[in-house]
Amino acid sequence: MRLGSGGENWCSMRVRYDNRQRSVFRGGRAETMAHIETRKFEDATADEVRVRGYLHTPEKATGDGLVLTHGAGQNCESPLLVALATAFCEAGMTVLRCDLPFRQVRPQGPPTWPGCAEHDRQGLRRALDEVRKIVPGRVFLGGHSYGGRQSSMLAAEEPGLVPAVLLLAYPLHPPKRPAGPRTAHFASLQTPAMFVSGTRDGFGTIDEMREALRLIPARTELLAIGGAGHELMTAKNRGESTKRVCEAFMEFIGNEKE
Repeated sequence: MRLGSGGENWCSMRVRYDNRQRSVFRGGRAETMAHIETRKFEDATADEVRVRGYLHTPEKATGDGLVLTHGAGQNCESPLLVALATAFCEAGMTVLRCDLPFRQVRPQGPPTWPGCAEHDRQGLRRALDEVRKIVPGRVFLGGHSYGGRQSSMLAAEEPGLVPAVLLLAYPLHPPKRPAGPRTAHFASLQTPAMFVSGTRDGFGTIDEMREALRLIPARTELLAIGGAGHELMTAKNRGESTKRVCEAFMEFIGNEKE
């Protein structure tokens, strides 16, 4: 059993956020925040690919789950993932925000070594397996930038693995290099996919994203966040943008119920 810094138990330490008596203002009205339990999570039983991150459990669960992961320069504690995990958990989803395998062995810097991307996809598959042990319903997959690209590639490789994917700031091409689109797997993506892009994202304009989505045979949706760059969330739009993403994806997956 792994211990974190300071000797805390990585697998069982729980931090409770009891917000039932707190209110936040949204759209000019006060709303009571849901009770959310957050704990560090790690499955150390796997020989090669571990799952490490934070598990958010709602007080009133819908039975569905969501795995969220980060971009190439971040980890699962990025402000965007924390805010989205909280928003989805308030909506009743059990959320695991996890570190990709490359981040578990390299605290900083992007994934650069051969085979890294495939190993990261194995990590996402393992994370999905862990959440399926916890929730009785559907389990969705989402990621920011590089994490979203790997999520979409995994879904394309294994149709039916998840009912839908949430792709945040998909890195369509390197900044100022639109001639190299990262869309080779789009034609094989049979999984419904919701894309979220900022209107100032250097990794792909809204028009470029719309054109790229034509390559995907599955149902797609594109949510544009006005004024946002590749990070999607800013100090000005933090509350509103995460709420919009959560509400839009909940509506999107509502159409996938059997």
